[in-house]
Amino acid sequence: MEKNIFSFEGSIRGHDRAGITGRLGMAFWLYGLSGSGKSVISRLAEEKLFSMGILCYRLDGDNLRSGLNSDLGFSKKDRDENIRRAAETAKLLADAGVIVISAFITPLEKNRITAKNILGGLYNGVYIKCDIRTCIERDPKGLYKKAVSGEIEDFTGISAPFDEKSGDDLVIDTVLHNADECADILVRHILSKTALEQ
Repeated sequence: MEKNIFSFEGSIRGHDRAGITGRLGMAFWLYGLSGSGKSVISRLAEEKLFSMGILCYRLDGDNLRSGLNSDLGFSKKDRDENIRRAAETAKLLADAGVIVISAFITPLEKNRITAKNILGGLYNGVYIKCDIRTCIERDPKGLYKKAVSGEIEDFTGISAPFDEKSGDDLVIDTVLHNADECADILVRHILSKTALEQ
Protein backbone atom coordinates (compact mmCIF):
# COMPACT_ATOMS: atom_id res chain seq x y z
CA MET A 1 0.00 0.00 0.00
CA GLU A 2 1.20 3.52 -0.73
CA LYS A 3 2.84 5.26 2.23
CA ASN A 4 0.63 8.35 1.85
CA ILE A 5 -2.71 6.51 1.80
CA PHE A 6 -4.54 6.29 5.09
CA SER A 7 -7.74 4.31 5.60
CA PHE A 8 -10.46 6.41 7.25
CA GLU A 9 -13.12 4.11 8.67
CA GLY A 10 -16.67 5.28 9.26
CA SER A 11 -18.62 4.55 12.41
CA ILE A 12 -21.54 2.89 10.57
CA ARG A 13 -21.18 -0.87 10.10
CA GLY A 14 -22.96 -3.49 8.02
CA HIS A 15 -25.19 -4.58 10.88
CA ASP A 16 -26.23 -0.96 11.39
CA ARG A 17 -27.34 -0.75 7.76
CA ALA A 18 -29.15 -4.08 8.10
CA GLY A 19 -31.45 -2.36 10.56
CA ILE A 20 -32.63 -0.18 7.68
CA THR A 21 -32.79 -2.79 4.91
CA GLY A 22 -34.04 -5.63 7.10
CA ARG A 23 -31.41 -7.96 5.62
CA LEU A 24 -27.70 -8.56 5.98
CA GLY A 25 -25.69 -7.30 3.03
CA MET A 26 -23.88 -10.24 1.41
CA ALA A 27 -22.34 -11.28 -1.89
CA PHE A 28 -23.42 -14.46 -3.66
CA TRP A 29 -20.72 -15.39 -6.16
CA LEU A 30 -22.19 -17.43 -9.02
CA TYR A 31 -19.56 -19.15 -11.12
CA GLY A 32 -19.52 -21.79 -13.84
CA LEU A 33 -18.85 -22.38 -17.50
CA SER A 34 -20.05 -20.00 -20.18
CA GLY A 35 -23.58 -21.11 -21.05
CA SER A 36 -24.20 -22.74 -17.68
CA GLY A 37 -26.95 -20.24 -16.89
CA LYS A 38 -25.29 -17.80 -14.48
CA SER A 39 -26.58 -14.60 -16.05
CA VAL A 40 -30.14 -15.86 -16.55
CA ILE A 41 -30.37 -17.22 -13.00
CA SER A 42 -28.91 -14.05 -11.49
CA ARG A 43 -31.38 -11.87 -13.43
CA LEU A 44 -34.38 -13.98 -12.41
CA ALA A 45 -33.27 -14.12 -8.78
CA GLU A 46 -32.80 -10.35 -8.71
CA GLU A 47 -36.32 -9.87 -10.08
CA LYS A 48 -37.80 -12.24 -7.51
CA LEU A 49 -36.00 -10.57 -4.60
CA PHE A 50 -36.91 -7.10 -5.82
CA SER A 51 -40.58 -8.10 -6.05
CA MET A 52 -40.34 -9.00 -2.34
CA GLY A 53 -39.08 -5.52 -1.55
CA ILE A 54 -35.52 -6.71 -0.92
CA LEU A 55 -32.60 -4.45 -1.84
CA CYS A 56 -30.38 -6.34 -4.27
CA TYR A 57 -28.03 -5.71 -7.18
CA ARG A 58 -26.64 -7.92 -9.93
CA LEU A 59 -23.03 -7.77 -11.09
CA ASP A 60 -22.42 -9.51 -14.42
CA GLY A 61 -19.05 -10.24 -16.00
CA ASP A 62 -19.92 -8.87 -19.44
CA ASN A 63 -21.57 -5.76 -17.96
CA LEU A 64 -18.51 -4.90 -15.86
CA ARG A 65 -16.28 -5.39 -18.89
CA SER A 66 -18.36 -2.75 -20.68
CA GLY A 67 -17.64 -0.17 -17.99
CA LEU A 68 -15.42 -0.47 -14.91
CA ASN A 69 -13.28 -3.21 -16.48
CA SER A 70 -13.36 -1.99 -20.08
CA ASP A 71 -9.59 -1.51 -20.03
CA LEU A 72 -8.98 -5.21 -19.40
CA GLY A 73 -8.36 -7.87 -22.01
CA PHE A 74 -8.32 -11.64 -21.58
CA SER A 75 -4.71 -12.29 -20.69
CA LYS A 76 -4.08 -14.27 -17.51
CA LYS A 77 -3.11 -11.06 -15.68
CA ASP A 78 -6.19 -9.17 -16.91
CA ARG A 79 -8.52 -12.03 -16.00
CA ASP A 80 -7.11 -12.06 -12.47
CA GLU A 81 -7.58 -8.29 -12.24
CA ASN A 82 -11.13 -8.59 -13.57
CA ILE A 83 -12.04 -10.87 -10.66
CA ARG A 84 -10.21 -8.70 -8.13
CA ARG A 85 -12.10 -5.57 -9.20
CA ALA A 86 -15.40 -7.44 -9.30
CA ALA A 87 -14.86 -8.73 -5.75
CA GLU A 88 -13.90 -5.28 -4.47
CA THR A 89 -17.05 -3.83 -6.08
CA ALA A 90 -19.21 -6.55 -4.55
CA LYS A 91 -17.60 -5.86 -1.17
CA LEU A 92 -18.48 -2.16 -1.31
CA LEU A 93 -22.09 -2.92 -2.22
CA ALA A 94 -22.49 -5.66 0.38
CA ASP A 95 -20.97 -3.42 3.05
CA ALA A 96 -23.57 -0.81 2.08
CA GLY A 97 -26.26 -3.35 2.98
CA VAL A 98 -27.04 -4.57 -0.52
CA ILE A 99 -27.53 -8.23 -1.43
CA VAL A 100 -25.16 -8.71 -4.37
CA ILE A 101 -25.55 -11.46 -6.96
CA SER A 102 -22.30 -11.72 -8.92
CA ALA A 103 -22.13 -13.80 -12.11
CA PHE A 104 -18.57 -14.49 -13.30
CA ILE A 105 -17.09 -17.59 -14.92
CA THR A 106 -14.25 -17.50 -12.34
CA PRO A 107 -12.68 -20.66 -13.81
CA LEU A 108 -9.79 -21.17 -11.41
CA GLU A 109 -9.95 -22.07 -7.75
CA LYS A 110 -7.29 -19.45 -7.02
CA ASN A 111 -9.59 -16.74 -8.43
CA ARG A 112 -12.41 -17.90 -6.17
CA ILE A 113 -10.02 -17.81 -3.23
CA THR A 114 -9.09 -14.24 -4.20
CA ALA A 115 -12.77 -13.24 -4.22
CA LYS A 116 -13.36 -15.01 -0.93
CA ASN A 117 -10.35 -13.37 0.71
CA ILE A 118 -11.50 -9.92 -0.40
CA LEU A 119 -15.11 -10.43 0.67
CA GLY A 120 -14.38 -12.37 3.84
CA GLY A 121 -17.58 -13.24 5.70
CA LEU A 122 -19.64 -11.52 3.01
CA TYR A 123 -18.76 -14.24 0.46
CA ASN A 124 -21.08 -17.09 -0.51
CA GLY A 125 -19.89 -19.37 -3.31
CA VAL A 126 -22.56 -20.71 -5.66
CA TYR A 127 -21.47 -23.23 -8.30
CA ILE A 128 -23.74 -23.16 -11.35
CA LYS A 129 -23.12 -26.70 -12.49
CA CYS A 130 -23.50 -27.73 -16.13
CA ASP A 131 -21.50 -30.21 -18.17
CA ILE A 132 -19.45 -28.90 -21.07
CA ARG A 133 -21.50 -30.84 -23.66
CA THR A 134 -24.72 -29.09 -22.60
CA CYS A 135 -22.98 -25.69 -22.54
CA ILE A 136 -21.74 -26.27 -26.10
CA GLU A 137 -25.24 -27.26 -27.21
CA ARG A 138 -26.72 -24.12 -25.64
CA ASP A 139 -23.93 -21.77 -26.78
CA PRO A 140 -26.16 -18.65 -26.30
CA LYS A 141 -23.43 -16.23 -27.42
CA GLY A 142 -21.92 -18.40 -30.16
CA LEU A 143 -18.61 -18.41 -28.29
CA TYR A 144 -18.06 -22.18 -28.21
CA LYS A 145 -18.41 -22.35 -31.97
CA LYS A 146 -15.72 -19.66 -32.31
CA ALA A 147 -13.51 -21.35 -29.71
CA VAL A 148 -13.70 -24.76 -31.39
CA SER A 149 -12.84 -23.18 -34.77
CA GLY A 150 -9.85 -21.42 -33.21
CA GLU A 151 -11.23 -17.88 -33.45
CA ILE A 152 -11.01 -17.48 -29.66
CA GLU A 153 -7.88 -18.56 -27.82
CA ASP A 154 -7.75 -19.69 -24.19
CA PHE A 155 -11.50 -20.24 -23.95
CA THR A 156 -12.61 -21.78 -20.66
CA GLY A 157 -13.68 -25.41 -21.03
CA ILE A 158 -12.20 -25.75 -24.53
CA SER A 159 -8.60 -24.50 -24.57
CA ALA A 160 -8.35 -23.14 -21.02
CA PRO A 161 -8.97 -24.98 -17.74
CA PHE A 162 -11.99 -24.90 -15.48
CA ASP A 163 -11.53 -26.11 -11.90
CA GLU A 164 -14.54 -27.98 -10.57
CA LYS A 165 -16.19 -26.68 -7.43
CA SER A 166 -14.94 -27.36 -3.93
CA GLY A 167 -16.46 -26.39 -0.60
CA ASP A 168 -19.19 -24.12 -1.89
CA ASP A 169 -22.22 -23.01 0.05
CA LEU A 170 -24.55 -24.07 -2.77
CA VAL A 171 -24.51 -26.08 -6.01
CA ILE A 172 -27.26 -25.50 -8.59
CA ASP A 173 -27.42 -28.01 -11.46
CA THR A 174 -28.93 -26.35 -14.54
CA VAL A 175 -29.24 -29.68 -16.33
CA LEU A 176 -31.59 -31.04 -13.64
CA HIS A 177 -33.58 -27.82 -13.15
CA ASN A 178 -34.97 -25.16 -15.48
CA ALA A 179 -33.97 -21.50 -15.08
CA ASP A 180 -36.95 -20.52 -12.93
CA GLU A 181 -36.43 -23.48 -10.57
CA CYS A 182 -32.73 -22.61 -10.31
CA ALA A 183 -33.60 -19.01 -9.44
CA ASP A 184 -36.00 -20.21 -6.75
CA ILE A 185 -33.27 -22.40 -5.24
CA LEU A 186 -30.93 -19.41 -5.18
CA VAL A 187 -33.54 -17.08 -3.70
CA ARG A 188 -34.30 -19.51 -0.86
CA HIS A 189 -30.59 -19.76 -0.14
CA ILE A 190 -30.18 -15.97 -0.15
CA LEU A 191 -33.15 -15.47 2.15
CA SER A 192 -31.78 -17.98 4.67
CA LYS A 193 -28.27 -16.50 4.62
CA THR A 194 -29.30 -12.84 4.89
CA ALA A 195 -31.96 -13.16 7.59
CA LEU A 196 -31.18 -10.92 10.58
CA GLU A 197 -31.88 -13.71 13.06
CA GLN A 198 -29.72 -16.69 12.07
